Amino acid sequence: MRSHNRGLGLFLTISSLLFSSIANAQTDLKLVPAIITFGDSVVDVGNNNYLPTILKADFPPYGRDFVNHSPTGRFCNGKLATDLTAETLGFTTFPLPYLSPEASGNNLLIGANFASAGSGYYDKTAIFYHAIPLTQQVEYFKEYQSKLAEVAGSAKSSKIISEALYIVSAGSSDFVQNYYINPILNKFYSVDEFSDILIQSFSSFVEELYGLGARRIGATSLPPLGCLPATITLFGFGSNECVSNLNSDAQSFNRKINSATNQLQKQLSGLKIVVFDIYTPLYDLVKNPPKYGFAEARKGCCGTGTVETSVLCNPKSPGTCRNATQYVFWDSVHPSQAANQVLADALLLQGINLIS
Repeated sequence: MRSHNRGLGLFLTISSLLFSSIANAQTDLKLVPAIITFGDSVVDVGNNNYLPTILKADFPPYGRDFVNHSPTGRFCNGKLATDLTAETLGFTTFPLPYLSPEASGNNLLIGANFASAGSGYYDKTAIFYHAIPLTQQVEYFKEYQSKLAEVAGSAKSSKIISEALYIVSAGSSDFVQNYYINPILNKFYSVDEFSDILIQSFSSFVEELYGLGARRIGATSLPPLGCLPATITLFGFGSNECVSNLNSDAQSFNRKINSATNQLQKQLSGLKIVVFDIYTPLYDLVKNPPKYGFAEARKGCCGTGTVETSVLCNPKSPGTCRNATQYVFWDSVHPSQAANQVLADALLLQGINLIS
């Protein structure tokens, strides 16, 4: 049994909230009416399937441990951390990618996913990869609100929008897939200056969501960027250890986003907002894999595990592992379903006030 299974405190907290719902005679035991997601590949559930981009995951071996063992566009062998969180919150199905033809009618009642692999707080990151910029994701959200009102009626729609849980995951692509490899960008801006640009975009994004009715927002921190197998390969100069300066950049950004969140909390009445610390649990997983029942944290399961992601992780990738539960990373960038369970537990514990 993995040592990262849900602890007693988590079980008791969720049970208490569920019993509270029953006591209030609610027939729907979901702790929030809907989950609405924005961001990048960490939370994309298939929007990029419908875009002319190379950043796709709609082919094997992606999804091999998902429902029906089929790829969906998730950059994982199975469920994302947000999928696992949704299940714990009482959802029996997941909000669909907004670009999917099935994202219509009653399917919209439980929310929608606007995330796009390759997107970030810096719109030019998404534009370069033909992904959906965060500003366009907000425009899609406005469309969603109109469609939701048609399905549920104005009053119920407004209630869903105000009580929904909003998840935002962005920033990693801005650094790893843009800033660090873009000689023009990293010569024009220091890391600190680029972080400030991203934080300003984050703050503006939250303010716009708030203006559109969002009141429960959870934004993820940056992960330990220097511990991703791909960044170790690209920037580690032959070392097999985490790249310390990339981790320092992530920690600096995380301090900035926490500070910005505190300011937003003060400025926007009625807003509940939390920065989910992804850095700490993922760093601990990488540094102490046996503690959580893992055997490999330096390379992903797919192919060699050192560079493969998206189209490089495919059915012909040599060396792909048979048992992804032993691997912290599925490909060279994204966590496995087993690691996502650890992250999902951390997310829920950190954001309990968002759903209470």
